[in-house]
Amino acid sequence: MMIQYRGTKMAKLHYDIVIVGGGPNGLAAAAYLAKCGLSVCILEERLEAGGGAENTEPIPGCRIDPHATYLYGAYAPGFDQLELDKFGFRMSHARNFGGVVNYDGTGTAAGLYNIEYTLEQIKKRSPKTAETFRYLYDNLFTPKNLGNFLRSIYWTPPPPVGMPMDKSDYPWSQVLKKLLPGLYDDVWNDFSGFELMDALWDWEPLTAALGLASWYNGPHPMWKGVGIQAFACNLLMLGSNGVPRGGMHSYMHALIRCAMFHGAKLITNCKVEEILVEDGEAKGVRLAETSPLGNRTIWADKAVIANTHIKQTFLDLVPKRHLDQDFVQKIKDINLNGGSLYVMHLVCKELPKYVGEQGEIMKGKNYPIALVGPCDSREYLINQTIDVYSHRTHPLRKESMTFVIGQHDIIDPSRAGGDLFVVSPIYLQMPPPEYHRDGPNAVNKAKDEINHAILGAIREMAPNMTEDNIVHMFVNTPEDSSFRNLGFVGGNWYGTRHDRDQWWEKRPLPELSRYRTPVDKLYLCNQSSYPGGLCLMAVPYNLMHVLIEDGIAKPGEWWYPSPWYIPESEARYSRSKVPA
Repeated sequence: MMIQYRGTKMAKLHYDIVIVGGGPNGLAAAAYLAKCGLSVCILEERLEAGGGAENTEPIPGCRIDPHATYLYGAYAPGFDQLELDKFGFRMSHARNFGGVVNYDGTGTAAGLYNIEYTLEQIKKRSPKTAETFRYLYDNLFTPKNLGNFLRSIYWTPPPPVGMPMDKSDYPWSQVLKKLLPGLYDDVWNDFSGFELMDALWDWEPLTAALGLASWYNGPHPMWKGVGIQAFACNLLMLGSNGVPRGGMHSYMHALIRCAMFHGAKLITNCKVEEILVEDGEAKGVRLAETSPLGNRTIWADKAVIANTHIKQTFLDLVPKRHLDQDFVQKIKDINLNGGSLYVMHLVCKELPKYVGEQGEIMKGKNYPIALVGPCDSREYLINQTIDVYSHRTHPLRKESMTFVIGQHDIIDPSRAGGDLFVVSPIYLQMPPPEYHRDGPNAVNKAKDEINHAILGAIREMAPNMTEDNIVHMFVNTPEDSSFRNLGFVGGNWYGTRHDRDQWWEKRPLPELSRYRTPVDKLYLCNQSSYPGGLCLMAVPYNLMHVLIEDGIAKPGEWWYPSPWYIPESEARYSRSKVPA
């Protein structure tokens, strides 16, 4: 919508929808709503939209992802509904997505697209584990069944606020009962990730690897009541099996093109200072004086959508006089633990060459694009948890060192230049800067120590990772991440912790779990909303259900809802049908 002038006076600037924040969720929401025929304006404070899905070149020709780096949303309805392939989106797929490496030289490469090879490697370590994996592959891991399971968790809005629901009524419970008869039990909903894996198999390195992967992507494996979600995190990775060609920001480019094709307007370098509220209803936004627009007020005729962290939205943008103080205190008390990562990126002359039998497995076409190690025992992960959550400090002990190691350029040659390789990202959990016992700058001051500890652990598994092999190193700490990306409060990429108290109908708070807020016509669309972080197009897809029900959006035949969605008008949960 253009600014119009009447004489010398500037006319009011109106849109149907104003979206505060141009990260992955805000861009996808804009594309959805613009495709519905609504006028949409996205306001992004940074110079470039895309949020945590960005790329940078630490040296010319070598591209890294400082934040989001894997695209796990293969089953997102948005790829089909928004037709992102028409806007330049392309994936680079991996034969082996994951691998397990250990100090003792044993390990395996794993992927759902080369299951026979994966099972062969696992069987050498544990016949029981291989048998369980075969059963799961035949009954759950097929593309159709896995899609139903993952959509029942991530691409389904929580139930109406306050509506009771039995464990057997959860969408994922319905799917698992149908797909895993005789194995699934509703008690799984009470399990932690470790408890669920211990019930399924007995190979410790696999449990340690998947436990760490679930923590780095959502629920900690020791948190009760999110064991199924911890398992689902790993299936997101194994089922998606790739990275966007050209880096994560190429995915954002496709969303931006899609949104703008349907008429959305994107304004960058445009800070929002206040969400305007009148008579309990969101009316628009007021921009900072640095805004490139002459008109500092933008009105929203239908809704304002906050793609900002829950703390930023209600502690900074919505004036306190419009909110109950008990609600404000709840926002302040939301826990940030989890997802504050120390991220190392290496440009090397050669890829890591792992010792022992695992070195023979992980080479050539079987080299995974993501490794977890060392995974000799879950004790490494437990020790790291103690350091981060109990001692509230950065891990330095060898027995606390276990991390994710990525090698994207195996399948995406745009990542590296010439004869070089990009070993990136290397992730290590940290406490949020606000929680660190030695202050917010403690991790930044200890970079040299932390780098030395990480590289020391890697060299025990891959001795060729010497100083001569490493051409360049780039590091971003949780504090660096929060500086680079305004939405990463506490350097936390998934917004708030993913334990049972902040999951499903309680995420981020029960009264906010359906993306509505105490301010009428103000909706949430941030990774602090359900289901959380990761570039899944899940938050905007789930939000669309609520916007449709509220009469704000009216999509065409291209839209299809989650079969487990429960409208507010439905008095009790009566969905028992699992999609065919």
